[in-house]
Amino acid sequence: MTKSQHADGPQGSGPTRLKVAARLRRTGAAVQGLMVELRSPVRPEPVPGVAPRPRPGLIRVASYNIHKCVGIDRRFDPARTAAVIAELGADLVAVQEADRRFGRRVGLMDAKALERETGLAPLPVSDLADGHGWHGNAILVRPGTPARIRRLALPGAEPRGALVAELDLPGGRLRVVAAHLGLLRRCRARQAAAILRALAEQPEDEAPLPTLLLGDLNEWRPGARSSLRVFEPFFGPLAHAPASFPTRLPVLALDRILGWPRGVVSDVAVHDSALARIASDHLPLTAAVRLGAQDGVVSEAA
Repeated sequence: MTKSQHADGPQGSGPTRLKVAARLRRTGAAVQGLMVELRSPVRPEPVPGVAPRPRPGLIRVASYNIHKCVGIDRRFDPARTAAVIAELGADLVAVQEADRRFGRRVGLMDAKALERETGLAPLPVSDLADGHGWHGNAILVRPGTPARIRRLALPGAEPRGALVAELDLPGGRLRVVAAHLGLLRRCRARQAAAILRALAEQPEDEAPLPTLLLGDLNEWRPGARSSLRVFEPFFGPLAHAPASFPTRLPVLALDRILGWPRGVVSDVAVHDSALARIASDHLPLTAAVRLGAQDGVVSEAA
C-alpha cells in the first residue's frame, strides 16, 4: 500500500473526492443564492386591501389556506387571519387548515371576531362544538344560510376530506365543494375521482345545480402531468390559474376556484395585500360567481 493509498483509500479516490467536494460546494452556493432570492424577492408593492364593488347578479367567493392562523413570521394570530378575510369582501369563503390537525381538532379561528368583522360564520360541519371544519375544511357563509351538507372522507396516504354544501342563497341555489387535496400525485388523482363520484350522485328529479370547487388542490404541474385533469370531464379544460404560493414569491398555482357550467366563474385573481403576505404561506384566491346560471345560459367568460 502506497502512502497516497493509505491516506485516501483505493487508488484514484483522492481526485474523485475533490471533485465531489467541489460539486457540493457549488450546489450549496446555488441553494444559498436561491434562498436569498426567496427572502428578498423583487416584486410589485401589494394591492390595497379593498374588495371591488360587486356587479349586479354576481356574488364574490374566495378560497384561503390560512395555515392554521400562523403567519410567515411564525405568529399564531387569528385576529390577523380574520382581518385578511374581511379584506376579501366575499359572500362565501372556503377555508383550509381551519382546525388543529392532530389531537382534538378544535377550530383555530376566532368565530365571534370573524363574524363581527366579515359578517360570515362557519357552516356547522364539525363533530365538536368548538370545531370549524371537516379535515380542516370550513365554509364561511352569512349566518342563517340554509344548507344541505355532506362530508366526504377522501382516499389517500394521509387523512383528507372534502365538504359538499348545497346552499340556498338570495340570488339562487349553489353547490359548493371545499377541499384540500393530498401531497402525493397518485392520491390527488384518487381524491379528485372521489369528488366527481359524489357530484354525480344527483337525484334524477332534481335539476343540476351550478357547482363550485374551491380549495388548496396542491397541484403545481401543468398540462398532461397534472392530477387535476381528472376534473376535466365535469369542469371542462382547466384554465391557467394565478400563482398563490408561497406568499414571499408566488410561483405555484396550488389554490383553485373551478366552476360548472362554463361561465359561472369569472375574474379569478389572487388577493395580494400587505397583510395577506404575512398572515399565511398562501395568498387568498377570489372570483365572481353568477348565481342561477345553467349550461347554455351563461357567457363564455370563465
